[in-house]
Amino acid sequence: MDEDLRERLRTAAASHRPDRARMLARVERGMGEEPPARPARAPRAPMPWLRVAGATAAVCGVLTAGAFAVTSAGREEPSGGQRVAAGPTPHRTASPSPGRGGGLPSGNGPLWSDGSVNPNSNAYWAQSEVTVRTTRPLPELTVELRIAQTGGVNTTGSWRSLPVGDFTVSAREEGGFLVYRWTLKPGRSVPTGTHTFAGQYNHAEGDRDAGRDDYTARARVAGGQASVSGGFGDTP
Repeated sequence: MDEDLRERLRTAAASHRPDRARMLARVERGMGEEPPARPARAPRAPMPWLRVAGATAAVCGVLTAGAFAVTSAGREEPSGGQRVAAGPTPHRTASPSPGRGGGLPSGNGPLWSDGSVNPNSNAYWAQSEVTVRTTRPLPELTVELRIAQTGGVNTTGSWRSLPVGDFTVSAREEGGFLVYRWTLKPGRSVPTGTHTFAGQYNHAEGDRDAGRDDYTARARVAGGQASVSGGFGDTP
């Protein structure tokens, strides 16, 4: 820096005298004025972990609602159409169960029988059951179930509580009836106990009249033949 310039700066600084009175007056004016309003602060954004927690809670709520809806829907009963009732486990005998529209039980020697319409039947589908009880083993047995053609009757299957391999099974239309027939195969036998034979079928919509349905069970027993038969009455 130029030495002459430095000298002039030092001289100016030494000769400067602050105006004390003006400075005091400015301070007094400042103390008497209202402080300026502080601008409003914008709300702080939520911390990232709070946003994540909120989103997680929302997702959990949606999933919970969805699970409830699925569970509720899963409990709804079908409004109509075919409903297949499960049969007893193979190789086990089934105890007689009260049905609806049942006929009178029948008995002959060691044989006893009953016919009933399964209570799970509905306005479109039904299951008719023949229950046969024997107090002796049977080397021969044929069970025939006849379902009258009252409109729209057609088979949807059949089952029996005895082993499936022990019987020859057929279902066909014969003279205005849907006929189910179970015939014990040669060399097999029916054990002592209670056994069920069931035919399943669709039918015209509404309450079906089972008054013309019937069944027959014929067996060979010691000393000859024995047979039992019966009906099903009206289906409510």
